[in-house]
Amino acid sequence: MRFLKSTIVIVILLLAQFACNFPGAQEEAPPSQNTAVSGDTSQTPIAAAEAGADESGDTIDAAGIPGRLIHPDDLVYLGAFRLPEGSNGSSWEYGGYAMTFYPDGDPNGPEDGFPGSIFAIGHDHDQLVSEISIPAPVISPSKNLDELNTASTLQEFHDITNGLFGYLEIPRAGLEYLPPQGDQASGKLHFAWGQHFQFKHDPSHGWSELDLSAPKTAGLWYLGDYTNYITNDYLFEIPASWAEENTPGQLLATGRFRDGAWGGLGPALLSYGSWTEGNPPAPGTTLSNVTVLLLYGMHQGGTPEIDVSGQMKMKTYKEADEWSGGAWLTKGDKSAVIFVGTKAMGKCWYGFANGVVYPISGDPGEEIPEVPPWPYDDRGWWSEDITAQIIFYNPDDLAAVARGDMQTWEPQPHASLEIDEYLFDPGFDFERVKRYLVGAVSFDRARGILYLFERRADEDKSIVHVFKIDG
Repeated sequence: MRFLKSTIVIVILLLAQFACNFPGAQEEAPPSQNTAVSGDTSQTPIAAAEAGADESGDTIDAAGIPGRLIHPDDLVYLGAFRLPEGSNGSSWEYGGYAMTFYPDGDPNGPEDGFPGSIFAIGHDHDQLVSEISIPAPVISPSKNLDELNTASTLQEFHDITNGLFGYLEIPRAGLEYLPPQGDQASGKLHFAWGQHFQFKHDPSHGWSELDLSAPKTAGLWYLGDYTNYITNDYLFEIPASWAEENTPGQLLATGRFRDGAWGGLGPALLSYGSWTEGNPPAPGTTLSNVTVLLLYGMHQGGTPEIDVSGQMKMKTYKEADEWSGGAWLTKGDKSAVIFVGTKAMGKCWYGFANGVVYPISGDPGEEIPEVPPWPYDDRGWWSEDITAQIIFYNPDDLAAVARGDMQTWEPQPHASLEIDEYLFDPGFDFERVKRYLVGAVSFDRARGILYLFERRADEDKSIVHVFKIDG
């Protein structure tokens, strides 16, 4: 029970240090700036964040950053597309928490500037993977789903893990394609899986073949002795040139953000290269070729939560944040590491959506409030408002962490971008139990195209938004 007691202390300190108090007035949502014509696929420039952090500390200044870094002004919105119907007993409802771009996918597709395909996880209850085509995105200023093109199914849903994880309560997962590495004869779908509560240290990573009906699953492996609360969600490729200099043999970045500070006070990121330790490593292997690139706290072996203090905090951190995807962007000599997610805005608290605070000190004498009526009866971390946001990091800072020249909690985002104006269904929807806006992202490095899931925007299905790095 030691880790439960320490968690209670952590939460108390955080509440005192970061002033996540009872909610006040709702913040006004920013107005839409999308002026494109309905059905138009022309590019829509994206405005950078306002200068300086806002008064609530929820956004980050994009001004004055080095020219070699990708920042919000470099992203152009291209539109969105819909997902296909379900297949093989599963569907895209409640999905969108893991995806990867496959450059050689859909070889017979149209020459519309969007080649390749996307592998992604569908329904949260099933956690199956399907491969879909990438239709040309469409900008719809009126947010009319009927104006969007729809992807087609290239491979039906299958379990690429062969049941190794079993049922996962509030699952977390990551996918990333890499071409053959080391002694491999074929490219792989690398994966990570976990769930909201993981008091026990579980193996979490593996790989499969691209044929979803015959995945030849390899794994599962531990990432060192690192807690699952910092390892088993988003998963993305590290550019080979950066890895060669800073994390030799480690071309994959993996990590997780766990709300309530259990995974640190911001998103975590580690690099690894499983193929350097076997082809494949034996099931149950503890991978040792692992490097911490970002961690807002200190890992202590043997406990699931991260030790934190007020000096180990991402500057816009709030307990109700949800960073659900990541990518390493490059364009020419410019780069940035990004995380996407649902950013808590204004004040936050632990309890219920209508502002009722639930005691978390552990004092048995505290009064336990009655559970509010539906639709406010879901207990957890809440905030006054939410926005879909992208935060941008300098890869040079992560290199300094890898060298030991910076502490793991010292890198800070150099910019943030709110993207609610492009979403079809922003904000809370309590009656639909909808509290998260976006899911995973994937990146077509050759063309500088970023794909991003907006969760449950098409009734209960996700849609995919498309951005391009300008220049």
